[in-house]
Amino acid sequence: MINMFLQQRTIAQSVSCIGIGMHSGKEVHLAIHPAPINHGIKFVRMDLPECPSIPAHFNMVVDTSLATVIGYDGFIVSTIEHLMACFGGLSIDNALVELDAYEVPIMDGSAAPFAKLIGKAGIKEQIGSRFYFVVNKPIELEENGKSVAIYPSSAFRITCSIEYDHPLLQKQSCSVYVSDQVFESEISRARTYGFMHEINYLKRYGFARGGSLDNAVVIDTNKILNNEGLRYQDEFVRHKILDCIGDFSLLGMPILGHVVLHKSGHTFNHAFLKKFFEHRDAWETRTISSMAQADFESKSLAI
Repeated sequence: MINMFLQQRTIAQSVSCIGIGMHSGKEVHLAIHPAPINHGIKFVRMDLPECPSIPAHFNMVVDTSLATVIGYDGFIVSTIEHLMACFGGLSIDNALVELDAYEVPIMDGSAAPFAKLIGKAGIKEQIGSRFYFVVNKPIELEENGKSVAIYPSSAFRITCSIEYDHPLLQKQSCSVYVSDQVFESEISRARTYGFMHEINYLKRYGFARGGSLDNAVVIDTNKILNNEGLRYQDEFVRHKILDCIGDFSLLGMPILGHVVLHKSGHTFNHAFLKKFFEHRDAWETRTISSMAQADFESKSLAI
């Protein structure tokens, strides 16, 4: 079943969790609260004076080198991509996220703990029309062997491929129509991953302090170091789809279009979002009811 909701959605009640920041290694308390229509997703830093807030929007992104980081007026919220993927994958339009540190907790390295949290809260439909970006013309970005493109489609679809010079990864590809059910069962449990030599390098320079086999798939020269192995045979490319859902949720509205990615990551995804807004002739914003009416009128004219 494809997500085509007429009305905006929020969570039914407040929920909270505690976790560790991937890069800070510090304990983080996070709470998610319901929010009114047209509020969008906003993050609040409860540990700072006056508890400043920031909307989760692509034009607030200040860094994508190690994670997706938004910032405004001197403060940041880091590593938002897995939680944002959850909001996007489960069609949550409005929520207020409070945290007492600069980094969203990494949990188990996937979006599954956040999906479980939202499942516990429940989802509530709101009295407010849900607007979509409807893609009418292709938009493409390609550079140095990486590419991101979006094409017209009647649903939100993602096709992703990755390629590494490593015997355990090499080439993987996956294509999904994004819905609540597909996100929970096929995407949300895919964990972030990294190569052992990269992790050693990051830790040497003070990053990935909270990283461990409990919150990432770690790949050595010829084996996976996690005792339990992989959750999906193609877990790596599925995690890239998870990241894509999170990054594209920063557009601020859901998409009706087919996103095709090759060897892309947060930085290149963000560059594409900028190009997306530069090509306003390639898309329009509409509600499902207006699309249904337009379809009815076109069929009437054809008769």
